[in-house]
Amino acid sequence: MQAFTRVVDVGSFAGAAESLDLPKPTLTRQIQHLETHLGVKLLHRTTRRISLTTEGAAYYERCVRILADVEESEQSLTHHNNSPRGTLAVDTTSVLAQMVLMPRLRDFFNAYPELKLELTTNGKPIDMLKEGVDVVLRVGALDESMVARRIGQVKLAFYASPIYLRRFGTPHDLTELALHKAVNFLSNRTGRETPWPLIRAGERSEVLLPSAISTNDADVYLGCALDGHGIARISQAMADPYINSGRLVEIMTEWQSDELPISAMYPQNRHLSAKVRVFVNWAAEIFSRHPRFGAARRQLAA
Repeated sequence: MQAFTRVVDVGSFAGAAESLDLPKPTLTRQIQHLETHLGVKLLHRTTRRISLTTEGAAYYERCVRILADVEESEQSLTHHNNSPRGTLAVDTTSVLAQMVLMPRLRDFFNAYPELKLELTTNGKPIDMLKEGVDVVLRVGALDESMVARRIGQVKLAFYASPIYLRRFGTPHDLTELALHKAVNFLSNRTGRETPWPLIRAGERSEVLLPSAISTNDADVYLGCALDGHGIARISQAMADPYINSGRLVEIMTEWQSDELPISAMYPQNRHLSAKVRVFVNWAAEIFSRHPRFGAARRQLAA
């Protein structure tokens, strides 16, 4: 069943075999033996794609539930305290990992000592099933193919370095802002530069300034702003230390920018395993308590 569900999830025998660490011929034989045993054809195979038969679709849904139940049953029988065990693969951004997760990891492992965490900071759209990732933490737009739970928010504002402001002046309104350059952020989803929404007393504008440099890396983005390459829209959490040291100055303070949601996401065709559930609940709790990334509890419950 595990081999069959993995082929369906990944969409290919080659990808499924790689994720299961099996030779492709071995995986193919396992599926053939399964179909022979059941007496039905589960998959339509062509040189380009794999699709489920009607019987295969019904069997797949049952397999997903059964495999999840087996996993949780094994955990409850082998561990008297019902503590989740095994490896949990989480992908997030480097900023969220460093500023929120890492300072509290000791608490997590004290609560769940049988879990091993594989923490990656790719931060880009990925095929979770193919990459073997259990849950992702993302900032911004949701992936509609995933189950998503909002766990926090990113508050952004507009900043520039004293280096830049001494050379080009400080903008105070949209007309003056239009004469400036920005460090633009490239969307990981579209690959395009991201416009800035600006909001003031019900008035809303969207601005995309010319830039000398654009990037999709948050650390590079911040570094370019610190070096005076342009105005940047930065999370308040990242900017705070540099405001205090005088390396950044907040500008356009009468205007606000949209808050971006932070969400925990996992595949919707997967039963929520115990290890994913405890991690998402823990992440929601520590984000809610964070002074910069915490969302109001009524928003988290929505």
